[in-house]
Amino acid sequence: MSLHSELGVQKEYSPNDAQNAVFMSSYLDSLVLVERLHRLLLDVIKDEFERLGVIEINPVQALLLFNVGEAEVTAGELKTRGYYQGSNVSYNLKKLVEGGYMHHQRCGVDRRSVRVRLTEKGRRVSEIVSKLFANHADGLQGRGVVDLNGMETITASLKRIERYWADQIRYIY
Repeated sequence: MSLHSELGVQKEYSPNDAQNAVFMSSYLDSLVLVERLHRLLLDVIKDEFERLGVIEINPVQALLLFNVGEAEVTAGELKTRGYYQGSNVSYNLKKLVEGGYMHHQRCGVDRRSVRVRLTEKGRRVSEIVSKLFANHADGLQGRGVVDLNGMETITASLKRIERYWADQIRYIY
């Protein structure tokens, strides 16, 4: 079998080319799925909060509260952990402090840095998200959507892709 290049010159179609094309197609499909899953996660959180009548915070803010948990962190630490982008963190932390979901305090050493931790109100939101995720985990297993081995395989693969992308940022630019 042969392929025509852009110049109209024929070249042999090697099995490696076919494998690369299939891999590329699968890679692009997975990128779309990762993006779609993130949006769906936010929609699921939004629906849960609407069902419970919690409408004063958005899904990104609820996820931020969940990710902070019992820790005391800076906005920079949240960005370093890879959860959020710069302006996104600053805006949402400000809104959460104003809404009484987080305490904030200037660091003694670096006065430019602010440390945040959850208030009782913020811990309640974090607990709602935690219960939602626990229900999802039970449902995924109970309905046979994915088992422990499958979840570990997915997670390991995503971590390898994350490392690869992080290396691209660090070493290419």
